[in-house]
Amino acid sequence: MKTPILGSSYVLRSPNAADARMVNLYPEVIPEGGKEPAYLQRCPGMELIASVGAGPIRGLWNYKNDIYIASGNELFKMTPNITITKLGNITGTGPVSMADNGFQLFVACNPDGYIYNFNTGVFAQITDPDFPGAVTVGYLDGYFVFNEPNSQRIWVTQLLDGLSIDPLDFASAEGSPDGLVAIMIDHREAWLFGTNSTEVWYNSGNPDFPLERIQGAYNEVGCIAPYSVAKLDNTVFWLGADARGRGIVYRANGYQAVRVSTHAVEFAIQQYTDMSDALAYTYQQDGHSFYVLIFPTADTTWVFDAATGAWHERAALVNGEYKRHRSNCHAVFTGYPTIGDYQNGNIYQFKLDQYWDAGQVQKWLRRWRALPTGQNNLTRTLHHQLQLDCQTGVGGTGEDLILATEGAVEIETNQLVFPNITPSSIYALVGNDIGVNPQVMLRWSDDGGHTWSNEYWREMGQIGATQTRVIWRRLGATMKSRDRVYEVSGTDPVVVAIMGAELQASPTTA
Repeated sequence: MKTPILGSSYVLRSPNAADARMVNLYPEVIPEGGKEPAYLQRCPGMELIASVGAGPIRGLWNYKNDIYIASGNELFKMTPNITITKLGNITGTGPVSMADNGFQLFVACNPDGYIYNFNTGVFAQITDPDFPGAVTVGYLDGYFVFNEPNSQRIWVTQLLDGLSIDPLDFASAEGSPDGLVAIMIDHREAWLFGTNSTEVWYNSGNPDFPLERIQGAYNEVGCIAPYSVAKLDNTVFWLGADARGRGIVYRANGYQAVRVSTHAVEFAIQQYTDMSDALAYTYQQDGHSFYVLIFPTADTTWVFDAATGAWHERAALVNGEYKRHRSNCHAVFTGYPTIGDYQNGNIYQFKLDQYWDAGQVQKWLRRWRALPTGQNNLTRTLHHQLQLDCQTGVGGTGEDLILATEGAVEIETNQLVFPNITPSSIYALVGNDIGVNPQVMLRWSDDGGHTWSNEYWREMGQIGATQTRVIWRRLGATMKSRDRVYEVSGTDPVVVAIMGAELQASPTTA
């Protein structure tokens, strides 16, 4: 029978109810002509393209062909040929918000603000005495629009001049008495997110203050984390809060908030001691649109795929344990999704044919229940065989391994130039056949996901061995709980494509 390995990440408060975890894998639906209706593929790896400043990377912004980088307390410009120029110093330690009006870049550092002029190359702090500080910033019809820290106020700069602020160019979001958390400009409208409510404004052309509230564009769902607001799939996503609770992820449908998080994701989020520091970025690759939601205090990263409506986890492997993904922010650069590191000044690009995280191991994992929903009749069963239906013959050569680990590798006179891994460790990896003879690890739980067996390894096939079958036999009988959960994982830098899994099991009266 087919065992339900396909799906998304869904782990509930009781793993006995649901324990379907997925890390560094995501599903893709196959509408027609496929072997199965969907398959699981490996998340993209990261290729290091530059190291900029001391880090962390607090924000990225694309303008024409260049990328602007807030790294630590400095702002940089990087061109497509990886020429890096420092533009000036900035303040703060947290995420920054950026927007441009076609010739000026506004950098909001909460509270300080800075302007870089693309045409003149001049970088300056906003010193207008009427500037109250900015948390988040956007661009609308010639104006920079920003929210004042710790207030209900929204401000606009002078038309096409981010350095000039009129003392009367503000208004208050007063639909609810909550404070204003963040703004987002979408479809030439300003979304104003409070702690318990959201309202939408537009440019009415009023000479006193150009923005006015849209009648009826108000709902009683606010935002708990200002940097969780991001645009994706022709709308807006955010981590919500209201007078009744918090920790639900929403997307806008018209002017209404529509829940997109699942009970499993919400259970995970609501265990975190701090949600307010959550931050998000969005990117599109290979037809998938991803909302990447990062919880720094919880050291965890969740990802929503708008193409499938499914959630998965992304993670770095640190000392054998999953930690938050290294990415902190995103912008498109040289045609690729480009991200910044939250710990240092590294700039990476997501590559679907890159199977390492900038020289570090990327471990994928899928956990699922052996029997389909509703088919466990609590009868003890013998599990004779499990076959993983996946792409095989994916191993590489030693040289492929070295080149796959880092785009910046150079091989000259048998010497490696490798920023993140020492030559001795690379040679050790090749010597141990890592990636040359890739392996899949299987383990299982017979008590609903509370305790686990040892790992059992099987080969995915060396290069060209496309007839390899990934099979585990003599898997024993389910114990008293009559409930088995399987888990497969891998760390080799190779293609991972899982179409399904076939389980041979039979009931026993023992």
